[in-house]
Amino acid sequence: MNKTKTNEILQSPAFKKLVKNRWNISLTLTFLMLFVYIGFLMVVAYHKETLKMPVGDSLNLAIIVGIGIIIFSWLITGVYVYWANNYYDAAVKEIKKDL
Repeated sequence: MNKTKTNEILQSPAFKKLVKNRWNISLTLTFLMLFVYIGFLMVVAYHKETLKMPVGDSLNLAIIVGIGIIIFSWLITGVYVYWANNYYDAAVKEIKKDL
């Protein structure tokens, strides 16, 4: 691919929209994960007693919340993969088709 074609692609509105959408999705999911994780750290730092609450005979709330954070990270990864497979890849194909 020559430089002219590369510049044409980089300046196209479709490519700019694609890049903007990718940044919006990835930053939104990143901030969601940071919010959840930093929220957990704040609870650990300022309200340890809350996490010590027993849940059942051999569990406490900290273990449940920790597992919840892990599951949440899997879920937002799944959201990103779903978006990438269904929307991002289709947009990339459209841009390639215009070549």
